[in-house]
Parts: sequence; C-alpha cells; structure tokens
Amino acid sequence: MSVDPDRPYTESLIIMTAVRMVAPFVLTYGLFITFHGADSPGGGFQGGALVGVVVLMLAFAFGARPTREWIGNDVITGLAAGGVVVFVGVGLVAIGLGGAFLEYGRLEPLLGPDAVKWGMEAIEIGGVAAIVASVIMGLFFLTAAGFDRGDGS
Repeated sequence: MSVDPDRPYTESLIIMTAVRMVAPFVLTYGLFITFHGADSPGGGFQGGALVGVVVLMLAFAFGARPTREWIGNDVITGLAAGGVVVFVGVGLVAIGLGGAFLEYGRLEPLLGPDAVKWGMEAIEIGGVAAIVASVIMGLFFLTAAGFDRGDGS
C-alpha cells in the first residue's frame, strides 16, 4: 500500500474529534499550572510539559508532518532560545546588581518589594515552561522524522 503525500492524513475520525474537543482544555490547564507555579503546586515544568503534549496530541490525530509544518521550526527554536535568554537574563541582572546568579532579592530596586515573587514568575513562565515545551515538541518531531544513516538503508 502506497501513501499519497498530497492526501491529508486521516487515521480515525474518532481520534481527530476527541483531540479537537480535549486539546483546548489541556492547553488551558497547562497554562493555568504554568501561571500559578510560584503560588501553588505545579509550575513551569509541569505546565510546559502539558503545553508540549497538546502539540503531540495534535500530531497523533492529524499527522506529524502537517503539525510540524503548522507549528514551524522557528516557533520551537524561538521558544527554546527565548526561555534560555529569560533564564540567563534574570540571573545576570541579579549578578549585575551585586548578587549571586538568580538571587531574586537583588532585583528589588527594579521590581519593588515583590522582587522575589516576580523573579520566580519570570523564570517559571518565561524560562522553564518555554524550554520544557520546546524540548518535548522538538524531540517528538525529530523522532517522528526518523533516522537516516546515509547509506540508503
């Protein structure tokens, strides 16, 4: 059986419908956990993992190739690089203000008395969640693309 690359991927209408119904709720819950990370159980890692899993659900339902084309490599790379920039940036600002790396208390002249809370929120939301989501998506798409040894096998 040959696969026509121009024909849209359809595995199961039941799976596609279920993913269409469930994905918005999982994404919302992932964002909720991410944004409440410093104040309640959960955080950037768990929320980022759920956001990344939403993309995997879409890929399982609608095909890895169309989903990867829809998301784009630039988005995944941007999330990873942006997360690292936020994480390192917050740490370097603390060093620049005379503290240690990620010493949130040193951010008080910039952020006021809630500097520790805002520093942690920046790391959780802007750093960790973005990095985790992008790594999950990136690893999935790399695995789905397969491995070519270069010898034709």
